[in-house]
Amino acid sequence: MPRLPNGASRRAARRTLDRRLVQVRAARQDAAPPHAGWVQAIRESLGMSSGELGRRMGTVGSSVLRLEAAERDGRVRLDTLRRAADALNCDLVYALVPRRPLEEMVTGQARLKAASLLASVDHMMLLEDQQVAPGTADEQADEQAALIADGPGLWSDD
Repeated sequence: MPRLPNGASRRAARRTLDRRLVQVRAARQDAAPPHAGWVQAIRESLGMSSGELGRRMGTVGSSVLRLEAAERDGRVRLDTLRRAADALNCDLVYALVPRRPLEEMVTGQARLKAASLLASVDHMMLLEDQQVAPGTADEQADEQAALIADGPGLWSDD
């Protein structure tokens, strides 16, 4: 199989990941944790005490209560949460869900970079009493954005 250029492989990876994230993005509202947190909600729904869960995790009940508080406060460690999930006969599902499709995020950033670059070029041309033809400015911006999208420095501040 021929190797794809680095940018093409990044685009393909983005599109593949975007397709995978469609269902996760749709489900994220339903997956919001209960007020007490998942560990406490599931433990109590199973009728399991903190001491019983602690024994199943190889620790004590007070550690479970600290874990549940840490989960509610957003300070829980993934490895500890994974151990609790396992002790509750659950799977830990972990995902970062982009607020917008990855392809849209990259295209938007590339367009911002292209606009900035072309604005400085346009300024220099204006100083030299030259201007880009009105119809070609958008074309140039799209072409420049396409070049920037999969190159290095897309997210740098310069």
